[in-house]
Amino acid sequence: MGWGSIYKRRVKVFTLAVFIYLDYKSLQLREKWTKSSKRDELWEKAHECNAKRVLKLIVELEGLWVKLGQYLSTRADVLPPAYIRLLKQLQDSLPPRPLEEVRETITKELGKSMDDVFLDFDNIPLATASIAQVHRATLRDEQEVVVKVQHEGIKEIILEDLKNAKSIVDWIAWAEPQYNFNPMIDEWCKEAPKELDFNIEAENTRKVSRNLGCKSNCDDNNINRVDVLIPEVIMSTEKVLILEYMDGVRLNDSASLQALGVDKQKLVEEITRAYAHQIYVDGFFNGDPHPGNFLVSKAPPHRPILLDFGLTKWLSSSMKQALAKMFLASAEGDHVALLSSFTEMGLKLRLDLPEQVMEIANVFFRTSTPANEAAQTMKALADQRNKNMKAVQEKMKLNEKQVKRFNPVDAFPGDIIIFSRVINLLRGLSSTMDLRIVYVDIMRPFAESVLQCNVNKGPAANPNWIYDTPILSDVEYKLRKLLIELGNADKVLGIQVCAYKDGEVIIDTAAGALGRYDPRPVQPDSLFPVFSVSKGITAGMVHWLVDKGKLNLDDKVENIWPEFGSNGKDKIKVHHVLNHTSGLHNAMGSVTRENPLLMTDWDECLNCITKMVPETEPGREQLYHYLSFGWLCGGIIERKLLWLKLVMSVGLDRKSLRGSVSFPQSSPSLFPGEAEPCQEESVESRLATLTADMEDIKKLSEITKRPDIPPSFQSQIQDASQMASALPALFNTLFARRAIIPAANAHCSARALARYYAALVDQGAIPPPHASPAQPRLGSHPHIPKFAPPKPTKKRKGSKHKRDTDNSNDGNSSLRKASGTNYTKVPNDDTNSSTSSAARGDYGIGNDRSTAKLFTNSAIHDAFVGAGEYENLTLPGGQFGLGFKRSYSEDGKLIGFGHSGMGGSTGYCDIDSRFSIGITLNKMNMGGVTAKVMQLVCSELNIPLPADFYRFTERLDNEESNVAPLIN
Repeated sequence: MGWGSIYKRRVKVFTLAVFIYLDYKSLQLREKWTKSSKRDELWEKAHECNAKRVLKLIVELEGLWVKLGQYLSTRADVLPPAYIRLLKQLQDSLPPRPLEEVRETITKELGKSMDDVFLDFDNIPLATASIAQVHRATLRDEQEVVVKVQHEGIKEIILEDLKNAKSIVDWIAWAEPQYNFNPMIDEWCKEAPKELDFNIEAENTRKVSRNLGCKSNCDDNNINRVDVLIPEVIMSTEKVLILEYMDGVRLNDSASLQALGVDKQKLVEEITRAYAHQIYVDGFFNGDPHPGNFLVSKAPPHRPILLDFGLTKWLSSSMKQALAKMFLASAEGDHVALLSSFTEMGLKLRLDLPEQVMEIANVFFRTSTPANEAAQTMKALADQRNKNMKAVQEKMKLNEKQVKRFNPVDAFPGDIIIFSRVINLLRGLSSTMDLRIVYVDIMRPFAESVLQCNVNKGPAANPNWIYDTPILSDVEYKLRKLLIELGNADKVLGIQVCAYKDGEVIIDTAAGALGRYDPRPVQPDSLFPVFSVSKGITAGMVHWLVDKGKLNLDDKVENIWPEFGSNGKDKIKVHHVLNHTSGLHNAMGSVTRENPLLMTDWDECLNCITKMVPETEPGREQLYHYLSFGWLCGGIIERKLLWLKLVMSVGLDRKSLRGSVSFPQSSPSLFPGEAEPCQEESVESRLATLTADMEDIKKLSEITKRPDIPPSFQSQIQDASQMASALPALFNTLFARRAIIPAANAHCSARALARYYAALVDQGAIPPPHASPAQPRLGSHPHIPKFAPPKPTKKRKGSKHKRDTDNSNDGNSSLRKASGTNYTKVPNDDTNSSTSSAARGDYGIGNDRSTAKLFTNSAIHDAFVGAGEYENLTLPGGQFGLGFKRSYSEDGKLIGFGHSGMGGSTGYCDIDSRFSIGITLNKMNMGGVTAKVMQLVCSELNIPLPADFYRFTERLDNEESNVAPLIN
C-alpha cells in the first residue's frame, strides 16, 4: 500500500465516523420537535441510510472493517434491524478476488502447480470473507477438500486498519469518555495479526478438535462432552489452508434448515456448550463465532460444524478460574465472589458499587432475546445505564459534565476482551435465529467443573487440603486424620478447629477451601460466618459492663434505652434479655420474612425492636431469641456506652471495624491483643462462602413425615430446613456481609473463638496472641502438609491440673470440680509464639493494658451460667444462663457454656478442665461434623462430652435422623 492509498482510507473512515456521529446527534435534537407518532419512522430512516453508508464503505475497504461488520451483523439483540439486514452480507458473501490471483497464491505457497496438487478445482468460491476466500477442490488422491486462500495484500491492509481503528477509538474516548474502548482495541491489535498466518490457524484447529473430542467418537457419560464437528487439517502454509470437506448448510439458511428438519434451539444450544467447553474447560477458544463460521451437517443428527480458528485465545489457569467464578457469582447473586473474581483477573474499579457490578454482570450473561425485541432490550439497557450513572454521580459528587467524562473502570485486563466478544457474538447468533438461550443453565456445568476440580475433590486428590501449620499435639494429629475422612466423605468443604488446654494452644488446624466456587485454601486467620455463635460475644460484653459498674443485671432496659419501653416492654430487665425470657423471641421474625435485607440496616432493626410487643411476660418462659438477641443486647450496649455503632463481627483487630472479637475504634474490646490484620483490600476477601449440606437438610425435612413427631415440632423442623437451604444465598450477599447483624452474621476465625473462650474460662485472663497471620497470603497454594508421627499416649486417671493463682481463689463458684486430662505435645520450634507463657499484663481491657483480667468478679462463671447467687435471675431448669448456653455432661452435671450457630460453627469451654474450643465451617449441616470433632477431642483429653454433642454422636452412630439440628 502506498501512502496515497493509506491516506485515502484514513480520510474515508474518519469522514464516515464523524458524519454518522453528527447525524445521530442532530437527530436527538430534531426528535424533540417531532411528533411522537413520527419519531420511530425518523429513526428507522436514519438507521437505514447510515447502515447503507457503513456497508458500502466496508465493501470498498475490506480488511479489518469486514470483521467489524461481521460482528455488528450478529448483534440483533441490540442493533436496529436495518444494520442486521444489510451487514449480514459480510459474513461470507463479499465480492470474490480474481481467479488468477487465487491460483498464483496457491502455486507460490505450495511450490507446485495447480494440476500437481488438485484433480479438480472449483473456480467459483464457496464463500468470500474479510481475509480469505474458500474454494471446493479434489486432491490427486480423490479426497474432497476445501482450500482457503488469503487475499493478496490483506496483511498490510489489516495492519493499517488497526492503526485507523485505534485513532477512532482515541477520538471517541476524548469526545465521550464514558465510552473508552482502548482496552478492547489494544487487545484486538495484539490478537488480530495472528489470523494472517494459516499455519497458526491449522494448529489451532487441531488443538480445539482434540480438546472437544471431535475425532475420538467416544460415547462416555461425561456430562460436559459436546457433539460438534471440526474439519481435519490436510495441509497448511502461511497463506493457504487445505481442510477436509464437510457437506453442510449455512447456519443462517433458514429454508434449508427447515427442509432438513433441524431443531434450531438444540443446534444453537450445542454450539453454546462447545464454546463453554472451550472457555472454561480447555482455556483455549475460538474468538469469532459469527454465523458465517458455522455449518450444519446435512446427515442426521445434523450436528454443528465449527470453522475458522484463526482468532483464538489462550487463558491461564488462574484467569480461567476467575472467569468461571465471575460467571457462577453472577448466576447466584454472590457479590463477594464477583468482586473477588474481578480482583483475581485484574479488573479494577474506581468506586465501590457492588450492586451495580452485579447488575452489569447479570446483563452480560443474560438470556438472549429474539431480534424483534432488540428495541425493548436497548431501551432497558439504556435505562439501567442512566440509573447507574446517576448513582455514580451521587456517590462521587460529580456534576453532569464530569459524570459524562467519568470512566468507572480503572484497569481492564486484555484477556477478557475476546471472552466478552464471544459471549456477545453467541447472544447475537441466537437473537438472529430468533431463539432464547439461557446461558446460565447451559454454561454452569462447565464453569463449575473448573472450580470443582480444585475444590470438591477433597483431601483424597488435594495434598494441600490441610493447611500446612505445625501439629501441636497428638490430639491435633488424630483430629486431622478425622477431618480428612470427613472431607473425603464430602461432609466438609472448609473448616477451622482451634483449642486451648490449661492456657496453651493444643490444636490450631485449618483445612479445605473458602467456598464452593472459591478454591483458595482456608488458613488459620480466614473468617467464617458463624451465626448464633456471636451471642456469646454479645453476652460477654454485657457482663463486662456489669463488672465495670456501668450496668446492673436488674436494670430495666427502658432506663438505658428510653425508646425501648413502649408497647408493654417497660418491665423487661437486662437479665431477662440475657436469659431469653424477655418474650421478644420472635421480635424480628415477621419483619425479616417480609424483607430479609432489612436485617442489613442496624438502625432500622433497632427501631423495629422498640415497636415490638412481647408475646409473654418477662421471666415467665424461656424461649430462644434466635435472631432478636443480638439487637436487644446490642441496643443496650450502644446506648450505655454512647457508641454510634456496635460492630458484631469477629476475627480481626479493632481498626477493621469488622474484626476478632472486635468493636469500633473508640470502644474497649473484649479481646484486646488479637491482632490479625486484614491481608487484602477488605475484610470480605478473607471470608468463607457458605454452602449447605443438602443431604443433611433432606434428612431434616424427612423428620416431619414421622407420625410420632408432635405437630409443633414438625413445624419447627420444617422451618429450620427451609432456613438452612435459603440462608447461604442470603448471607453470601455483600449486603449481609457488610451489615451489622449481631445475632446472625458475625465473622470469626476458630482461633479468635477459642482464645475468647479460653479467656472466659480463666475468668477473663487473656491468653497470649496467636502467631502472625498465616503466610503466604490467601490465594496461594505452595504448602504440602507433613504429618508428624503420633506420640504414644497413656491415659492418666484422676490427675488434677493446677490453675493460675488468679483462678484459685474462687471458692464462691458452684461449678469447680476436679477432672483428669491427658494429651501429648508434639515438639515444634514454631509453637513458641502461641504457647509461650507471656505476661498477661500485656493484654488488658480498653486502654489499660496493665490490667490482667477482663473481670474482677470471682464468681463470674456463675454469672455466665446463672448459678449460685445468680440463680434467681434465670428460669429454673432452663437451657440458658445469663447470655450463654449451659452445657451438661451426660450424667447431668453442669460443666461449661458456649454457643453454636446454625450449620455447626461452635464456641465452647469446659470450666473444670480449663478447656476451650472454636470450630468454624462453611458447609452448613445439622451439627454432625461438629459433634464428631467434639467427640474425638473430648475423648482424647479425657474430659466429658457435652450432652448435646453426645446425643448427636449417638444419632450418627445409629444412622438415625430424629434429632433436631445443633442450634443454640
